[in-house]
Amino acid sequence: MRINDQHYRTIWVKENDPGTVCIIDQRNLPHEFVIEELKTLQDFVTAIRDMHVRGAPLIGGTAAYGLYIAAREAPEGLGFETYIEQAVIQLRNTRPTAVDLFNALERVLSALKEGTTKSEKVARAFQTANELVDESAEHCRLIGQHGLEIIKEIAEKKGGQPVNILTHCNAGWLACVDYGTATSPVYAAHDAGIAVHVWVDETRPRNQGARITAFELLNHGVPHTVIPDNTGGHLMQHGMVDLVIVGTDRTTKSGDVANKIGTYLKALAAHDNGVPFYVTLPSSTFDWTIRDGVKEIPIEQRNQDEVRFIQGLADGKITKVLLTPTESPAVNYGFDVTPARLVTGLITERGICAANESAILQLYPEAV
Repeated sequence: MRINDQHYRTIWVKENDPGTVCIIDQRNLPHEFVIEELKTLQDFVTAIRDMHVRGAPLIGGTAAYGLYIAAREAPEGLGFETYIEQAVIQLRNTRPTAVDLFNALERVLSALKEGTTKSEKVARAFQTANELVDESAEHCRLIGQHGLEIIKEIAEKKGGQPVNILTHCNAGWLACVDYGTATSPVYAAHDAGIAVHVWVDETRPRNQGARITAFELLNHGVPHTVIPDNTGGHLMQHGMVDLVIVGTDRTTKSGDVANKIGTYLKALAAHDNGVPFYVTLPSSTFDWTIRDGVKEIPIEQRNQDEVRFIQGLADGKITKVLLTPTESPAVNYGFDVTPARLVTGLITERGICAANESAILQLYPEAV
């Protein structure tokens, strides 16, 4: 992604300083573009837990670097393993739904075991974290190329009229290391000269669509319109949506999809109106250990103040405003699960498949 004519990934190691990892603090977007430096394990725990970073692939990349930094901090000798064990627990507890986090930690843990001395372990962790984020970015690029074919086909049927795509939450560049998942096919289509227009769900309660997806699309020059979350069904009823593309934080081996709260409702509306509903994900977002997403995927409950307050720009300053009566309680489920029967297809780095176990395992036979 380019911001002010400069290319950015969402996470990178500071030049000439391997002990500092830089991120874009997403809490300030779209009104302020802030780069934050993470130097300690606790910096990483806070960044993931408090959503300085968010989105399953980016959470995974951040966790990988967090464990690398923990290895740098850990004492020599017998205390090293204990420190790492505690670091893994802290990182795992930050965001329970996004499976990329757990997969990334396991990958770096395996790399740490390959070293014999602390310096070897640190070097292996650093190499693995770097490889993981590079691989994640490439997977997202490939997702874009596969998804592009779907958009091309719709554009041809429409005779060059804009393809109207509805998104929910932010599954873009800022949710990943680069390119995005749900937005990757959109960027690929736009860059290929295909006319596209994106309906951007605002995505309460944290407004990741209105704040972040819109920010991305604006900077990339993609035509878009921000809508309240409740508008999608109306648009579909009136033929104003050609395609729904969303991301996912965890997808079961049977094709059930956990994504930002409200995704299930969009899937129901799409199903009722015959609108294709696609889910984009890299292989790191599959949970190969479970089949029943509704029963088995842990659903994060976040602080009620994310529902009770809203953040925005007032008089040139970012501020929070109370929406509800002071004494009214709120509940804040972060995710819901869309059953596989409502999913038209899964767009992965290896191609597109139906949302069922047989089709998924044809793409990923090593997961049997």
